[in-house]
Amino acid sequence: MKLGAFEIDPITDGHFRLDGGAMFGVVPKVLWERCCPADELNRIPLSLTCLLIRAHGGNILVDTGLGSKEDAKFQKMFAVDRTASLDQSLARLGLSREDIDLVVNTHLHFDHAGGNTRHTDDGALIPAFPKAQYIVQRGEYEDAVQANERTRASYRPDNFMPITDANRWDLLDGNSELLPGITAVLTPGHTRFHQGVKIESEGQTAFYLGDLIPTVSHLPLPFIMGYDLAPVQTLETKRGLLDRAYADHWLLLFEHDPAIRAGYVRRDAEGKYHLDPVYA
Repeated sequence: MKLGAFEIDPITDGHFRLDGGAMFGVVPKVLWERCCPADELNRIPLSLTCLLIRAHGGNILVDTGLGSKEDAKFQKMFAVDRTASLDQSLARLGLSREDIDLVVNTHLHFDHAGGNTRHTDDGALIPAFPKAQYIVQRGEYEDAVQANERTRASYRPDNFMPITDANRWDLLDGNSELLPGITAVLTPGHTRFHQGVKIESEGQTAFYLGDLIPTVSHLPLPFIMGYDLAPVQTLETKRGLLDRAYADHWLLLFEHDPAIRAGYVRRDAEGKYHLDPVYA
């Protein structure tokens, strides 16, 4: 996909499933199952869609999927299907891990940072992208390192501590321009220091949403995940971002929607937002 002078490519690390009730929080199942039918274990299908940005002669990867480190029990629990892995997705674009210059994590939950690291043949854990610096918000990193009983299951040290050991983190303090036209933007709610990535070139703008709006089905303001640590803050962050995306015609990029990767929002007479997909 061309965005002005940049190229942006949603690339997959496969699919997995999470509990539908957890994905929609207080929204009754009778409402969310219309758009997201659950399996016999009440799980709904989700994509692991990362984003490759080719700009300024470099390759930027936003989020890294689940990766390949987890055991068979984990893969069965989450119905992991990586038949199209991140490595395979990069290869289709003529790239490999060695070609990535910058890795940006929206946050450090295992389905967004699992591919940050990999095992060597002798079992050691190392950064999966040997030439890349890794970027996340400082507060997100600190919350991951100091995870509590509520958050510990989502923050797995194997996904971020090897980056620390290799001295490869660049920690941000708030909104930060990473390169001209590419900005990390705080979008709190899911976690305290969750960030999205705004891409601007030649009058065009795209925004990678991460877990702020994980699927198209989460566009309605009250449709907020039970996983979110501050759901009321998510509500206000969503409201502000959708208003801006509508007013300024931003292309929105979805990380977990199993069918639609990107689109533009429109607003109906009641002020509700809907998506016109452009990339499925």
